[in-house]
Amino acid sequence: MPNNIIIMAFFSFLLGAKAQNSHIKVLTPQEFKQQITGNSLQLIDVRTAIEFKSGHIKGAKNMDFFSSSFKAQLEKLNKEKPVYVYCRSGNRSNKAAHVLAKMGFIEIFDLKGGFLNWKE
Repeated sequence: MPNNIIIMAFFSFLLGAKAQNSHIKVLTPQEFKQQITGNSLQLIDVRTAIEFKSGHIKGAKNMDFFSSSFKAQLEKLNKEKPVYVYCRSGNRSNKAAHVLAKMGFIEIFDLKGGFLNWKE
């Protein structure tokens, strides 16, 4: 009987974690580019200011993932509208996407491979 409880708890954990992240979709650069053509867009670059200044996607707002004010900046976004997020390689943006999901954002799109894969 105790083994059944452990097994059930394990599967509940796995399914719960998957459901929690169901709001995050990783898009190829082509998909990302097609979707960011809208007017009411929340496009977030989570790289440092120096990285951002060296080149970024047109219309992106810089919110440094490592900044102490990162979460406060995210709070200013509209949770009802899609959020498109990217970084240099996809690592920070993936972490940022999970932060957004925990904060209650509904639609989160992450650029696969980050800015390194982006071609204007």
